[in-house]
Amino acid sequence: MDVSFLGGPHPQRGVGVVAPFDFALDRELWRWVPDGVSLHLTRTPFVPVEVSLDLARLVSEHETLGEAVRALNAVEPEIVAYACTSGSFVGGIAGERAMCEAMTRAGAVPSLTTSGALLSALREVGASRIALVTPYTVSVTQSLEDYLAEAGVEVTGRAFMGLTRHIWKVPYRDVVDMARGAVRGAADALFISCTNLPTYDVIPQLEAELRIPVLSANQVTMWAALRHLGTRAVGSYQALIDQTARQDPVLPEEQEGWA
Repeated sequence: MDVSFLGGPHPQRGVGVVAPFDFALDRELWRWVPDGVSLHLTRTPFVPVEVSLDLARLVSEHETLGEAVRALNAVEPEIVAYACTSGSFVGGIAGERAMCEAMTRAGAVPSLTTSGALLSALREVGASRIALVTPYTVSVTQSLEDYLAEAGVEVTGRAFMGLTRHIWKVPYRDVVDMARGAVRGAADALFISCTNLPTYDVIPQLEAELRIPVLSANQVTMWAALRHLGTRAVGSYQALIDQTARQDPVLPEEQEGWA
């Protein structure tokens, strides 16, 4: 069949994504991406280490990031995002900035990280006091709190799971339970950490229940990358993305809630 008269395919814009070797949520990332934009993912090399501060350091080494970004150069992304929260907060604010600089040198395109995107997202929604949910161990969770404190963000409550593997298998129900436990006292927003923790569908329901913006690692990463392209992420009833949700964080037909 001759389809040459269609003149396609339409030009696409590209976002390069560097993810840790154990990242399993490619499909979730795509849910935030509008038509006309493609994600080009690559992973860091495998290392036989469970989720820990040691692993966070290994998957964020500048040489490793440089090799990953150079592999993406062939498809000419307009921006490169490092989709890993722990790998981008483990070195503090200076370490996160150095990672961006290393990726930009390797790819000659702007670069961002999940943890850097988180700080931008918190400014966007006007949050300086947050509740925190992580699947991490206590030491990794504390490292995230240290990073946030360095940025002037206060953690008012927290919940964590102590996991060192298979984080992508955590069900939504567990995420919701942790969120409820973390929101204690005054919080401007809730952040759900780890790009390997599923969150897309749970965000609107949590915002409707908790009445505060709910941010997640994959959400802020895609929001920041797509904003650089001058386009919007896809996320109805997610306050970071949908202005109407920010004004009144309630679903159009109120859900019965999570039993």
